[in-house]
Amino acid sequence: MNDNVIEFVRKRNYVLVRELGQGSCGKTVLLRDDVIDKLFVCKKYSPFYEEHKQEFFANFLREIKLLHDAFHQNVVRVFNYHLYPEKLTGYILMEYVDGFDLDEYARENPSSLTDIFNQTIKGFCHLESRNILHRDIRPMNLMVTNDGTVKIIDLGFGKRVEVIDDFDKSISLNWWCEPPNEFSDSNYNFATEVYFVGKLFEKTIQDLSIEDFQYQSVLQKMCQADPINRFVSFLDVEREILSNKLYEIKFWGQERNSYRAFADALTEHVANIENGTKYSDDHEKIVTKLESAYRNFMLEDLAPDCAPVLRCFLNGGFKYHKGGFEVSCVKNFISLMKLMWSNRPGHSS
Repeated sequence: MNDNVIEFVRKRNYVLVRELGQGSCGKTVLLRDDVIDKLFVCKKYSPFYEEHKQEFFANFLREIKLLHDAFHQNVVRVFNYHLYPEKLTGYILMEYVDGFDLDEYARENPSSLTDIFNQTIKGFCHLESRNILHRDIRPMNLMVTNDGTVKIIDLGFGKRVEVIDDFDKSISLNWWCEPPNEFSDSNYNFATEVYFVGKLFEKTIQDLSIEDFQYQSVLQKMCQADPINRFVSFLDVEREILSNKLYEIKFWGQERNSYRAFADALTEHVANIENGTKYSDDHEKIVTKLESAYRNFMLEDLAPDCAPVLRCFLNGGFKYHKGGFEVSCVKNFISLMKLMWSNRPGHSS
């Protein structure tokens, strides 16, 4: 035995709870580990058709790699795997998602759909940041736990993209909705994923007759069949969501140009917002923080680092484009916020 190889000889025994389903590439069962008293989903590689066993084994191995690289609160977690290449089989032990698919959860909790949408975009933003295409976006692959946490599942058709040729449409599934226009060019990219996520939520909203979905305009742009009219990435969708949140601030004055200039600059500088980040909505605290940030670069034309400005609105982790934030834009927005505060109903000087 190689001295550098650590061999684990003790076998782990699991208790079969129940079978969960049989797909084209294998069977999934629910197992319980009595030692730590936890449930796991076990996916066994065993294609329905024997002639596919050799062909699809590489896909099974790829799914394991993608799940290990896609560690995120809104993506199902992989805990372990066992591969037997000589027998063309293997097992993946994954997180057990105790909950419902999107349609089922939304039917029982229609008021939560905005939050579910936000979490879904964050999950796909994470996959996108890891250059991972899911390629099988359908209602049953978007689960919601009993406590309201979104889990993107089943990366069996997933693919890591590195070069432009990786976006060729190499799969043909029985899609549950009308495919987007780029399918005619055999193309499947992140804008395609945006389309299918959008259509998934559009269908849920229509089926449940939900009339107060907060991001209807965002959803409408996601669902455009022509990619020219659609968001090109989930990062762009997340930026638009942030922009919409900023536009929720109520203005009582007429000076909207300052607001729009600042809102545009803010969204242009945000590159990525991490899961769990909260949005500030306390006007007084925002003004206080902005004034403090402004004093550090008030004599410049451009803020050398816009992070202090972004932190006035984002409470948590985010990535951003550092330079190019106009100082006059910050100054004008502070004046506008003070005007709003002084003119708000019930305010007395």
